[in-house]
Amino acid sequence: MFERAKAILIKEFKQIFRDPRMRTVIFITPIIQIILFGYAANKDINYVPTAILDRDNTLESRELLRRFTYSQYFGAEHYISSEKEQNYMLDKGATSLVIHIDRGFGRDINAGKDASIQLSFDGTDSNTAMIIMGYANTIISDFQFDLLQEQLEAKGWMDNSAKVDLRDRAWFNGNLISRDYYLPGVIATIVTMMSLLLTSMAIVKEKEIGTMEQLIVSPIKPIELIIGKLVPFAIIALIQIMLITIFGVLWFSIPLRGNLFLLLFSTCIYLFTTLGIGLFISTISATQQEAMMSVFLFYMPTMLLSGFAYPIANMPQVIQWFTILNPLRYFMVIIRSLFLKGVGMDILWVQLVPLLVMGLVIISISTLRFRKSLG
Repeated sequence: MFERAKAILIKEFKQIFRDPRMRTVIFITPIIQIILFGYAANKDINYVPTAILDRDNTLESRELLRRFTYSQYFGAEHYISSEKEQNYMLDKGATSLVIHIDRGFGRDINAGKDASIQLSFDGTDSNTAMIIMGYANTIISDFQFDLLQEQLEAKGWMDNSAKVDLRDRAWFNGNLISRDYYLPGVIATIVTMMSLLLTSMAIVKEKEIGTMEQLIVSPIKPIELIIGKLVPFAIIALIQIMLITIFGVLWFSIPLRGNLFLLLFSTCIYLFTTLGIGLFISTISATQQEAMMSVFLFYMPTMLLSGFAYPIANMPQVIQWFTILNPLRYFMVIIRSLFLKGVGMDILWVQLVPLLVMGLVIISISTLRFRKSLG
């Protein structure tokens, strides 16, 4: 049995590496994807193009604007003089924020009255707008606090009231770099896509070129054929995750705090599901085009419901129940925990057990379906 499975395995490796395009897909494409996602999947806002409409032009208004423009986030790219220009700048996307200070701002402050300014955001991207609003609120709050201190000192009063000293500490991702959060998820999605695509299309290719009939009439048993077909792609998937992990750690300085062997072990368990689904897709597809479309039809909702880009806790309750059946959801938690938190089996078993059960069920159903299609 093992000799026949070994022969299929060797034949599969030869067939894979004989094709230059397949070598490119296996080794070059994941690197290109991790580079593109590494630079693109970044929600950190480091620069906000800002337009300034200062009709007051007093010491107080200039001081507030100085705090914006001297910060590390806001860059004064445009100085405008009317609301019409403000609307035009926001409409064409030339600025993300317009700071509008009307006349009387400095006078109201010196008179001890409430002074107001207007911040107009481009709210097309709500996440970006909320982050910009947080930066702006921090600057204005500091300005207001310093102004209050100066007024009290000018009157000879000392502010002896109790204050809260807030010292925040972010665990696991101390600098709150979004790339460190997204790239481990990118690794999971790349392994998912490649293992699904390679498995389904390789088996369908046998049908198209007519070699599947030769394998059926040979002494090879269905289980031997399945082992010989799936094991090469499992090995390739492990090589890919090692390759892109090393690249991510060295190129993007992504921390890998967990055990590397636990990462490979978890990947092996996860591959039961992706290889099984790829095997199932190959049984219902007659051509490689059909297999590719079926893979993408399965992959897109799987990725969206995995927590890769959108937190599962923010989804409607009914959708959250559907995510329980999504194997990528569990692997996403595992790989991010290993990279960022460095946890061990005592924590990850909660994710590994349902992933293992799901993988065994999927691979069993797919194997039975494949054997039936061979018969």
